[in-house]
Amino acid sequence: MGKPTGFLEYGRETPQWRPVDERVADWHEVYKPFPELKLMEQGARCMDCGVPFCHTGCPLGNIIPDWNDLVYRGQWREAIRRLHATNNFPEFTGRLCPAPCEEACVLGINEPPVTIKNIENSIVERAFAEGWIVPEPPARRTGKTVAIIGSGPAGLAAAQQLNRAGHLVTVFERADRIGGLLRYGIPEFKMEKRVLDRRIAILEAEGVVFKPNSNIGQNVSAADLKSQFDAIVVAAGSTVPRDLPVPGRELKGVYYAMEFLPLQNKRCEGDRITDEQFISAKGKHVVIIGGGDTGADCLGTVHRHGCKSVVQLELLPKPPKGRDETMPWPYWPTILRKSSAHDEGGDRDWSVATKKFTGTNGAVEKLHAVRLEWGSDNGRPAMKEVPGSEFTLDAELVLLAMGFLGPDKKGLVEQLGVELDPRGNIQADENYMSSVPGIFAAGDARRGQSLIVWAIWEGREAAVGVDKYLMGHSDLPSSPQLLGRDVRPGI
Repeated sequence: MGKPTGFLEYGRETPQWRPVDERVADWHEVYKPFPELKLMEQGARCMDCGVPFCHTGCPLGNIIPDWNDLVYRGQWREAIRRLHATNNFPEFTGRLCPAPCEEACVLGINEPPVTIKNIENSIVERAFAEGWIVPEPPARRTGKTVAIIGSGPAGLAAAQQLNRAGHLVTVFERADRIGGLLRYGIPEFKMEKRVLDRRIAILEAEGVVFKPNSNIGQNVSAADLKSQFDAIVVAAGSTVPRDLPVPGRELKGVYYAMEFLPLQNKRCEGDRITDEQFISAKGKHVVIIGGGDTGADCLGTVHRHGCKSVVQLELLPKPPKGRDETMPWPYWPTILRKSSAHDEGGDRDWSVATKKFTGTNGAVEKLHAVRLEWGSDNGRPAMKEVPGSEFTLDAELVLLAMGFLGPDKKGLVEQLGVELDPRGNIQADENYMSSVPGIFAAGDARRGQSLIVWAIWEGREAAVGVDKYLMGHSDLPSSPQLLGRDVRPGI
């Protein structure tokens, strides 16, 4: 570590958000630039803690203290080498990850933790600006072919690792552009798509082949993939949204979040989306059901549309502002969190159950709800409705952001013939191979809806399993090596 007293000398500082009036008028990322001197000071806050619990907080096993120290010392090129050793896409995680590493930071026991996420993003952006990130095609090819289904973070990570191992990798994506939820689920104000395009260009230059508009099980048969490729990785995500089966659900104006968000992203890409096709919140009373990240993405989007009002509802009780006895350090705490979208306006309400929707002429106008009281039933959370607490909200647009229930079973999963686990995800062994030899699964399709860091980790680990299957062994790094700090450059 560079400065033993750094955590005593410097307080936690993060990039400021642009003014609300400015940022809701455009689709650019919300953060202001952060001075390099400030970044070096933040790197200096990383303690000589002996046991870096940030490692265990990060699913990728990022070597966080090392690159914090390198930033403090101004050794940026070495910092990106250390960062890339464990994370293929730090520009994605540096923007989108909720940073469980920071919640596990030892300094965070009694002080604000190190700004790991911002330092990570600053390292990779500096590296791109300096031209240090260039294509790294393999020195030799194995002649083995791998098909990857899905181009989200898990699919892209698996693709890059397997390509660098020398295999011929083709990525199939059902949408018209590459990127999965990174492309059509994440709003521009959280990650501008130039960031995604920049990385895809690197992968293409390294030899990865991308085939958009390829919906396996629909316009491309799974049988064709089985016959043409030596191995298949299913990284199609968890795409079945959780529905809300209440009276009035069929009314016009009630949509899934993933019916709403992609249309705006397509407009930001320059696509011609007609007013009849587009779902607009302009001038409308909006209700968002779901208090997670997807709900916050909807919230920031309807602000930029110019909604009349917006309320975000959550079934669960309001979390505390800080850790309590049920959330000991270094575990991830369920506490009240605020995104840039919440800073832009709207109301949040907790312990609310939606009972029905009503409207006229087939369009939603009202949401009818009841308040809940939470207790315990044999140690499990239990809820009951509060008598007389019924209320209604104006609702001309309702967005369902209540999570996802696993991969789509029709088409892809059926044709591949893979077995599912009790939760409806693709079942796989310790090498990420499914019940069908040669077919692997990674990311949300295997583990269920989760974080972007888990998706990248799963893609990397699945690549090791595929490489072993094809070659009998693998030189790709896997988590035991990474956690043991056996980091080999260039992979």
